Amino acid sequence: MTTITPLALAEVLLITPKRHGDARGWFSETWSKKALSAAAGLEPVFVQDNQAFSARKGTLRGLHFQKPPFAQGKLVRVLRGAVFDVAVDIRAGSPTFGQWAAATLTAEAGEQIWVPPGFAHAYMTLTDDCEIFYKVDNDYAPGAEGGVIWNDPDIGVAWPLDVDPMLSDKDKVQPRLKDLGKTGF
Repeated sequence: MTTITPLALAEVLLITPKRHGDARGWFSETWSKKALSAAAGLEPVFVQDNQAFSARKGTLRGLHFQKPPFAQGKLVRVLRGAVFDVAVDIRAGSPTFGQWAAATLTAEAGEQIWVPPGFAHAYMTLTDDCEIFYKVDNDYAPGAEGGVIWNDPDIGVAWPLDVDPMLSDKDKVQPRLKDLGKTGF
């Protein structure tokens, strides 16, 4: 049976599928529409799968989102390694606007995180050679991309590593959350 646990923001869910193992290894049902619907009332229709590889510990990707009407919900899991995965509520008018929830996801335990539409998403690799896989419920729309700077003091994510993260050039210059109104979310 899959275990579904709300995180610090109730809409962000930690999903841990049960693994059935024996001397050969293990088997796990990693996605079940029926299980997610029964446990959390969610029925996303996934339209795209994405996979990413990060070679070095301390790689940080995010905080990313797509603006409406192209906002995406994401179901994220780790195929190799471990990450600290973060979701930030960026929905204008939300009572939890600017708050974040996080979980450590590992290939070893198979945890997943559900990041709903209207949340910015990021992860930091905790090991070398991390491979991430995620399903999204809306198509990629380059013109709708947005982001928030990873270390925005108004959000205050407690990133777990005491290293300067490896960032893309784009992620080094993302706006602060308070400036999102100027970028169109």
